Amino acid sequence: MTRESRKFWLTLVIGLVWFLLLLWPLLGIKDDGTLTFAPAFAVWIRVAVTVVILACIYFAKQQGWLDPVLRPAAKAAGEVQKALLTPPLWIYAILGAAFALAFPWLFSRYAQDIAVSVLIYITLGLGLNVVVGLCGLLDLGYIAFYGVGAYTYALLSLHYGLSFWLSLPIAATFAAIAGCIIGYPTLRMRGDYLAIVTLGFGEIIRIVLNNWMSLTNGPNGLLGIDAPAVLVPNFTHGFTLELFFMKKLQYLYYIALALAVVAIIAVRRLNFSRIGRAWEAIREDETAAELMGVNTFRFKLLAYAMGAVFGGLAGAFFSARMRFVSPESFTFIESALVLSMVVLGGMGSIPGIMLGAFALIALPEFFREFELYRMLAFGGAMTLMMLFRPAGLIPAKRMGKRSDDED
Repeated sequence: MTRESRKFWLTLVIGLVWFLLLLWPLLGIKDDGTLTFAPAFAVWIRVAVTVVILACIYFAKQQGWLDPVLRPAAKAAGEVQKALLTPPLWIYAILGAAFALAFPWLFSRYAQDIAVSVLIYITLGLGLNVVVGLCGLLDLGYIAFYGVGAYTYALLSLHYGLSFWLSLPIAATFAAIAGCIIGYPTLRMRGDYLAIVTLGFGEIIRIVLNNWMSLTNGPNGLLGIDAPAVLVPNFTHGFTLELFFMKKLQYLYYIALALAVVAIIAVRRLNFSRIGRAWEAIREDETAAELMGVNTFRFKLLAYAMGAVFGGLAGAFFSARMRFVSPESFTFIESALVLSMVVLGGMGSIPGIMLGAFALIALPEFFREFELYRMLAFGGAMTLMMLFRPAGLIPAKRMGKRSDDED
């Protein structure tokens, strides 16, 4: 056995022992304070067997023992990929659009509810992608714009009776203003300092929402928000128009789908525009971009405002869907979840963010019986991604290394 092989297996053993020591306090402490070893060991042995099998396969691949099997398989996969790339892209676009439109009629209400949540997080992820993926600014308080949009529509609906469609651009505008207010004093910072300050501003907005009783009703939240409504003709007593409230999940699904499609098109257009090129220049090397004539502060502020717009749109829809909003929906864990989608899928990659939103929102619902270990699996998956595929599931085609990362 070579030195590299011994190091590989020793690292594996140390990792499994560390995992057992971490798992035992989580599962072995009962409500009465007693300690048991059996539940933790039962989970650990399953994980250990799975990891050892995967490690054996990986080791055999590294040693070349699987080449007689992998080479024909790789050749066949290449042929399949070539066949899939032969049809024009618009055919796949039509098939995807047809599936998305028919989704509510093909699946249950439970699946529709998950799909709506995925579409909301796709919109949020694409908004954060403008800030983190395109401009390279680490933002840990993005969920604040989500809350601003949600409360804007809730207050306009409850106090002024304004419809969802009229409130939607107002919510986006208020979120953009909040983005400028937060961004203006903070964007002269870089790296970790910027992340800490944005985290602080996100918490400030949540605390303000929680304590401003006269406006937001504090931790009790706002109840009775109107669902989206449209005018429909009524021929009962002649021709009249009356409001039809879209409370059914099928209608809400189509609104969420429309918002996600708008976000996808807008972010793609921004990415390939002059503004997108300026953002990428700032992301790759801010000092060099400034020397080349890019007004870095103005473009970073624009990135914050544009990213906040999508958060405001998603927030307005969230309050219309739930018909209730409270500060508990806009905690730091939500910001971390959206950021994880961007990193997991691939920063700057629209398909990657869509896949990341599906992986972090839909997949846990399919494995709901393992709810106790959901965060453990989530942390492990993110760790493995950072080790073996740091660029994400679907990396962006135009993505370099930031100058800050080289310091």
